[in-house]
Amino acid sequence: MSELMPIERIENRIYLIRGHKVLLDRDLAQLYGVETKYLNRQVKRNLSRFPAEYMFQLTEKEKAKVVTNWHHLSSLRFSHQLPYAFTEHGVAMLSAVLNSPRAVKVSILIINTFIRLRQLLAGNKELAKKIEKLEVKHSKHELEITTIFKVLKKLLAPPPPPPAKKIGFIQ
Repeated sequence: MSELMPIERIENRIYLIRGHKVLLDRDLAQLYGVETKYLNRQVKRNLSRFPAEYMFQLTEKEKAKVVTNWHHLSSLRFSHQLPYAFTEHGVAMLSAVLNSPRAVKVSILIINTFIRLRQLLAGNKELAKKIEKLEVKHSKHELEITTIFKVLKKLLAPPPPPPAKKIGFIQ
């Protein structure tokens, strides 16, 4: 199945909306090889399996933003339907609702993609911590180096001219 559907194809369809990584109903339908209205019909028939943390419907503003940012969704601009967004858990539930061998395989691929993205993010957090430590060390050393340069400039600066002798009577 992964030969037919590279993970990058799935990764490119995962969006960050309302702080959740989600796939839209239209993209999922395409991945599962079904029509969007069929996928949504199956979800509505089994609505109790999809609580708010598994699936939510986009607002008009979110829809407009998605359409603007992702070219392959431009035909949604003229649709009166608001798309549904499915989290990782919603995708897992879809495989049970759609109940086909392809749905199970695609769901496994999608969930593995979510896991891979989570691992990449964890790796990035570790890298960010290391960079932050380097910055702290660098800023500490930078202060010391700046101090050294100030002292060197004072040492290398020509000596001030001797004070001018006062002319006149001394009392």
